[in-house]
Amino acid sequence: MTARASGPASGIEVEPVSTAAAPLPGRAVIRQRWSDAVFLHWRVEPGEVAGWLPPGTRPDTTEDGATWVGLIPFRLERTAFPPLPVVPWLGTFLETNVRLYAVDERGRRSVVFRSLDAAHLLPVLAARIGLGLPYRWARMRGERHGDVLRYASERLEGAVRPRTRIAVRRLPGRVEGDALADFLTARWAMHVGRPWGTRYWRNEHEAWPLHRGELMDLDDELLASAGFPGLADRSPDSVLVSPGVTTRFSAPIGDR
Repeated sequence: MTARASGPASGIEVEPVSTAAAPLPGRAVIRQRWSDAVFLHWRVEPGEVAGWLPPGTRPDTTEDGATWVGLIPFRLERTAFPPLPVVPWLGTFLETNVRLYAVDERGRRSVVFRSLDAAHLLPVLAARIGLGLPYRWARMRGERHGDVLRYASERLEGAVRPRTRIAVRRLPGRVEGDALADFLTARWAMHVGRPWGTRYWRNEHEAWPLHRGELMDLDDELLASAGFPGLADRSPDSVLVSPGVTTRFSAPIGDR
């Protein structure tokens, strides 16, 4: 798909999709490295995700009227809380998230996480309690052999313990100037629903170095657990791979 990205037809002016992040609105309070990222995405109707978004947001869409559901494993590394140094051991772990794409009443684009499975229990509890993010503790494996990335995960809490298994081969050549790839990856904020309102977190990093990927294996239950049964039964509509970026978050703003 090469169509330009656009926001929902709501009468509001939606910020443009850009691979260059605007400066943070305040000092960085979290810094992390996201490495060996795999982006699997499925095109869905906006009505399939609208009920999962926090108050004050709605599905963000491409110009064909579709929105997207992402399944994204990667290695989170070198977490720090500036001006403190990198957190040893606990600041590095594997993560697999299921995410949606939203725009708020001010036209600000974001991601919304339906689930984040991670391999260290203490960061899971801290992010769930302190930040309101839907983190879940999981047993995870990740490896890279040449151009092939493999991830596997099994949730370790809850009555339902979904698993996932993903293998993708990175294809040669960089992806540049692709409107859909930019729509799915050039995201500079997240919206997080909290009991007292919806919080807006800004982040910044260099543009994602992207490659197309060839899906070699997918056996997933995380999408169904996140509210999208049957989605993993069909091939993703977009497969991208990146060696990673270093990102920084400012404190949340824009409580609603």
